[in-house]
Amino acid sequence: MPDYQLHTLPNGIRIIHKQVTHTKIAHSGFMLDIGSRDEKPEELGIAHFWEHMAFKGTKKRKSFHILNRLETVGGELNAYTTKEKLCFYASVLDNHFEKAFDLLTDITFNSVFPGKEIEKERGVILEEMAMYLDTPEDAVIDEFDNVIFGNHSLGNNILGTRESVSGFKKADFLKFIQDNMSTNRLVFCSVSNLPFDKVLKLSQKYLAPLPRIESSRERQPFSQYQPNRVNLEKPITQAHCMIGCPAYALADEKRIPFFMLSNILGGPGMNSRLNLAVREKHGLVYTIDANYTTYIDTGLFGIYFGTEKKQLNRTTSLVLKELKILREKPLGTVQLHTAKEQLMGQLAMAEESNIGLMMMLGKSILDLDKVETLNEIFDQIRGITAKQLQDIANEVLHEDNLSYLNYIPANN
Repeated sequence: MPDYQLHTLPNGIRIIHKQVTHTKIAHSGFMLDIGSRDEKPEELGIAHFWEHMAFKGTKKRKSFHILNRLETVGGELNAYTTKEKLCFYASVLDNHFEKAFDLLTDITFNSVFPGKEIEKERGVILEEMAMYLDTPEDAVIDEFDNVIFGNHSLGNNILGTRESVSGFKKADFLKFIQDNMSTNRLVFCSVSNLPFDKVLKLSQKYLAPLPRIESSRERQPFSQYQPNRVNLEKPITQAHCMIGCPAYALADEKRIPFFMLSNILGGPGMNSRLNLAVREKHGLVYTIDANYTTYIDTGLFGIYFGTEKKQLNRTTSLVLKELKILREKPLGTVQLHTAKEQLMGQLAMAEESNIGLMMMLGKSILDLDKVETLNEIFDQIRGITAKQLQDIANEVLHEDNLSYLNYIPANN
């Protein structure tokens, strides 16, 4: 039996809810299957710009009323954009859940994109770009997408470019929404102590009257990866490096084993192999980690570290040495057991976050049309073998398959 409840309205909108009786906070949001990879070349950054504009006016609310609606009762309203998703969400005391439901529906479906607000928010986003460019540890991670995916839309920066953001008008937002929104590709997700009947009653009130919306959008799959090496001089004091390659897609059966391999290599634990080998043993970095991001048709594996310019080659060699060990030496019985227990513990703690759980429910329904329970994921983890991990390391993490992006301090 699933520990969540799901209902589909006649217009295609799905409602997913998990009741958590020990909380007074209601988390809810709309998860839309729209992201920056859906932008055409002239639309770069428009999904993220839409995220900002959703708070700037609807058919019945001015910007002030949107921002004030939940904050006056201690709630929070927020949004985010990724390569494949756009999410508008809120957190409130349970007795204000209907206020949040009403407001989220309004900003998701009834934004009017006032011209004056577009001009003001354009300036805000350009400042966001400048702030991002002044943070090389963030910029190098985002720019690495372009190194891996090249001219494919997955390689585009979510923020867009100064040129594209400077040109958007109201008609551009309306066209992007028309081209990409479908009611059967969005989900209202909810985690609270409220019974599902209450959530359904409100969905009948606010969502059922909405017309069915369909678009003919088709995502272009990524293919034809070529390893690449890029060195860029920057006005910085520390070298920043990304090393990685494409990896398994979201529904691939090797996804969980590879996630575990990434966790062993550079997960959040201080005992990750990269942290022990590069920071603890040699003191060459403050931060070093590995991340694995999945998409519908591909994935992205990346290792990030920052170090002194003169230590860049040595640090890179140590990273490659750890990858070689994973390829050539299978985990011992104790190592494998420890890695499994560590990953299961991390996943269980992540599910303690109800707001993160709410977002995971919506994304899982959109991407997989189901939600894997924690026990189901644990069963997959328990079944992983040392040989399976070694085979995957040889398949993905071979040196000839890797790409590099180095930010190198200029004149330093």
